[in-house]
Amino acid sequence: MHGSAPDIVGTDLANPLATILSAAMLLRYSLNAPGAAAAIEGAVAAVLTQGHRTADLIVDGDHAPAIGTRAMGDAVVAALRGH
Repeated sequence: MHGSAPDIVGTDLANPLATILSAAMLLRYSLNAPGAAAAIEGAVAAVLTQGHRTADLIVDGDHAPAIGTRAMGDAVVAALRGH
């Protein structure tokens, strides 16, 4: 994760996964909470396996439309909750 993107502020276009995975790293390496970190990492993996993608992750052959920042975050939270 690096840099900023002031041109897309408020547009629901940013990919939140790096920030979410940074929280997992914080839990694992700074707060000694590997179980919580693994849960977050697993939720992100599940969401990607389900085919959810923000626009920057769309590649040829993807069949689902891109989702926005909020929808991706909501999908990760739902996966964490087991939905």
